[in-house]
Amino acid sequence: MVTGIDEVDWASLRHAHGSAEDVPGWLRALASADTAERATALDGMYGAVHHEGRVYDSTLAVVPFLFALAAREEVPDRGGIVELLVSIGGESAEDAGRDRRAREAVCAGAEAFAALAGDPDPSVRRAATGALVRFLHDPPRVLELLRRRLRAERDDSVLLALTEALGLFAHRYPAHAGGAVDLLAEQSAPPYAPGLRLAALGQLALRAPGRLPADLVPAAVRLLQQRSAQRRGSREHSGTDTLVRRIRRLRPSDEQGAVLLRTLHSALGDRVDDRIALLTGQLTSPDPVDRCNAVWMSAGLFRGWRGAYDEPVRLLGAQLNTEEDRLRDAAVSVLAELYTLAAPAADELHALVTARPDLWTHRWERSTPTLGGPLKALARTGDPRAVPALAQLLAGPSAPVGLGFELAHLGRAAAPLAPALRHRLARIPLASPAAARLAAPLLTAVKAIGDRDAVPELLRLLSGSPDGLGARDAVADDVIEILTKLGAATRAAPFLRPLLQTRHAATAAGALWSADGDASAVLPVLLRELAHPDPGARRSAVRQLGRMGPAARTALPELRRLVRSGPVRERVPVARALWRIGGDPDPVRPVLRAAWAADPRTRVPIARCLITMGPAAAPLHDLITTELTRPRRHTSRAGAYGHRDIPDDEELVRMCGEVLAELASP
Repeated sequence: MVTGIDEVDWASLRHAHGSAEDVPGWLRALASADTAERATALDGMYGAVHHEGRVYDSTLAVVPFLFALAAREEVPDRGGIVELLVSIGGESAEDAGRDRRAREAVCAGAEAFAALAGDPDPSVRRAATGALVRFLHDPPRVLELLRRRLRAERDDSVLLALTEALGLFAHRYPAHAGGAVDLLAEQSAPPYAPGLRLAALGQLALRAPGRLPADLVPAAVRLLQQRSAQRRGSREHSGTDTLVRRIRRLRPSDEQGAVLLRTLHSALGDRVDDRIALLTGQLTSPDPVDRCNAVWMSAGLFRGWRGAYDEPVRLLGAQLNTEEDRLRDAAVSVLAELYTLAAPAADELHALVTARPDLWTHRWERSTPTLGGPLKALARTGDPRAVPALAQLLAGPSAPVGLGFELAHLGRAAAPLAPALRHRLARIPLASPAAARLAAPLLTAVKAIGDRDAVPELLRLLSGSPDGLGARDAVADDVIEILTKLGAATRAAPFLRPLLQTRHAATAAGALWSADGDASAVLPVLLRELAHPDPGARRSAVRQLGRMGPAARTALPELRRLVRSGPVRERVPVARALWRIGGDPDPVRPVLRAAWAADPRTRVPIARCLITMGPAAAPLHDLITTELTRPRRHTSRAGAYGHRDIPDDEELVRMCGEVLAELASP
């Protein structure tokens, strides 16, 4: 069907998995009448010739043949071929030279996209509209082609693609954006369908926010409801009942609607109040699919932005009463990320925990049980109503190993569970390779509760030190810290002294000092550890010296040296120790200011230090006031999320308030 394939020396070309000699077969199979053959061929193109977006010499070689296939109306599934061409011509930071050649190759054939934009196949038209903007470098002509296509098009999916293409055009060609924006404004009003109007509003919000209607959020919510009503109507009158339709009713989805609302949320950016209002409209929709989309979108809002979230969180809690498993599970998943912010949904979480003991644990295939989402979310709010269910799990034979980590969020409210925790600590086989893994969550819980009666079980974990600890060596520092916090360092002294020549030296020395206050006995150890080549050992020594305060004054010269070099994350604890020991803010404040700007992850410990500095923190007052005006969470990072990001940022906001209160006090 396509000539010239055999004239290429494919064996000399390469793709992701080696020689490209299999590429001619894939090219021919793309034109096959057999659906499976076509799908396999397209998989081969993406899996080898354009593997993970990379460009090889074989990638460049297939471009003219893909254009030839896309132009032949008798070839099935040409929309996928056009999408492959768009992907090959896309811009990438990797191998810029070769990517540039791929882009040039696609641009050289871009005239074909003008014809394909009017193809009889909607999937081809849909893929070609964006390609026009990306590869045909004639803005007036491209805009006119989009305008004509918009007037003639009747397929909803293509109309949505045209809307996205207009937004992309406005972004790429600012000098010609006015015409595209006018078309988007036209699409955002009647008589266009609700879904298309939503899409146009999203693009306007991204590209020309000044053209948005004053009642943007109420209008978007109305359009969402109208679109949902139309979608429900089409499902109810969809003709003959089939197995596929029954499955779709059981597991409804609306990816298109999710994309529309996600675009609008993204465009609204830091307009958090508007986004909360939009989310509220989504979460109160009569359509469970809309609400499920809203739940997942709420996660992005909560993770990235600060706001008054009581109302949307209450609405998330309302989703727990549904019989729609996917909606309920989605709401539970998001609530579990919120920790104390999920408190407005605590009543609904407690009701679900009470009604569904089967959800207390979750067992993934071929793995040990983990704590179930509803109970985890309730415990993370700090609500003591989680205690009875947790007690039952602790008393059972198959309690999740990590249970203690979640129990710790209850703090002293978990005190009724202390006997069960001690019992489990006492049963850990000391020689087991799994001893540390079993002990770590229990130790976290004991520390949070402050259980002084657990001292014998803690000392047992240090038995055999230093050479006989085995796997318990991984948690020895934690055990020592807890014993110190519980005021049991004196009882632990026989176990601690042998550790002064091990990697636990600094922690053991700090505990011994807390027991007898004899600085002369431990300072040589801490000064030795301060010069250790291992950063972890130095950090531990810095932490213990800071706790000693003025008693560690002999360490000041070395600390002043350390605070002037190294990564900012390591210099911040040194600065804190300098303040606690010497009380001189001059060498401390410049380090804290530089670290605050350079590494947002240092802001929580810096704020904690500023609270202790009192009036001496006044010159850094601007850092705090500026932080509290930022709508963006300090933990927000593009493309990354940590499970502690929300609570860590909430803690920073709380501590910034404490700093201001401290500075304002007489």
